[in-house]
Amino acid sequence: MAIEELKENISGANTDIHAYLEHNKEYYKLLVFKTLMRIITSLTKTLFTGAIVIFTLFLIALTAAIGIGQAIGNMYYGFLIVTAFFVVIGFILYILRHKLEKPILRKYSEYYFDKL
Repeated sequence: MAIEELKENISGANTDIHAYLEHNKEYYKLLVFKTLMRIITSLTKTLFTGAIVIFTLFLIALTAAIGIGQAIGNMYYGFLIVTAFFVVIGFILYILRHKLEKPILRKYSEYYFDKL
C-alpha cells in the first residue's frame, strides 16, 4: 500500500512538473513576443520620425543655400556654405560620438528593464 501511494505521488509530481514546464515555456514565448514587438514598434517609430526629420532638414538646407546664394550673388557659394556647415556639425558629432552612447544606452536600458 505504501508503495502504491508513493507511485501515485511520483506520478502526480511528474504531471505537475510537466505542467509547470509547459506554462513556463508559454510564459517565455509571450515575454519574447512582447519584447520583440516593443523593439519593432520602437524601431518603426524611430525610422519614420527620422525620415521626416531628414526630409525637413533637407528642405531647410536647400532653402538656406538658395537664400544665401541669392544674398551673396552666387548660388555656388551659398551651397558651399551650407555644405561646410553640415561638415562642421558632422565633425563635432563624430568627436562626441562616445559621449552620446552612454545616454542612449541608459535610456534604452531603462525602457527595457522597467517596462518588462
